[in-house]
Formats: sequence, C-alpha cells, structure tokens
Amino acid sequence: QVQLVESGGGLVQAGGSLRLSCAASGSIFSINAMGWYRQAPGKQRELVASITSGGSTNYADSVKGRFTISRDNAKNTVYLQMDSLKPEDTAVYYCNADVVRVYPGRATIRYWGQGTQVTVSS
Repeated sequence: QVQLVESGGGLVQAGGSLRLSCAASGSIFSINAMGWYRQAPGKQRELVASITSGGSTNYADSVKGRFTISRDNAKNTVYLQMDSLKPEDTAVYYCNADVVRVYPGRATIRYWGQGTQVTVSS
C-alpha cells in the first residue's frame, strides 16, 4: 500500500559525505513527520533526525552540526545530508514516514524503509 525506497548509502572514508534519499509512494493522503534512524551491529535502533511537514527538525546530539535533514513534500521524499562522517556513523540507516490515509478510515500509520548500509572507514 505504501512503500518507502531508500538510496544513497555506501562506503566512504572518514571526513567524507553521503546523501541519503527516501521516497514514499502508494496510498498517501499526506505525510506528517518523516525521519531517519540507524542501527549499528549489536546496538539498538536510534533516532538520527526527524522533520515535520512544516519543516521543524530534530537531531540526535551525536550528529548535530554534521547532518542535515530536509524534505520535498511535493515528491514525498526525505533526505539526509551527512558530512564530516566518522567511523562511529557506520550503521544501517532506515527512513520512516507517518502517513495519513483517509480510506477505509482516517488513520496515521508509520511505515519504514528497507534500510541502506552506510560504512565509514578510518
């Protein structure tokens, strides 16, 4: 019904940059918040950044000043610009979207992408 497709992960050296994208498609009336989480091996999934439909943003302390989240509401797409990457940023990155549907009844449902690997070498 709703699919989130991520792209942009890969291998980069410390100090480098990557840009992740996540496009939502399907039965979408509107999207409230969108965000990025990450999960490193042996660790719990953690919030990286989130953005409301109005553009208000929230960041984990560990990425403030290095990562920038943005979105294109017309394209139902959220981006994560990652600069000054560190080895500790290595993880699988997941996007999510709080999608509003109106049929068969109004509801807000959180969907997740499949994840994209980001590896930062030292």
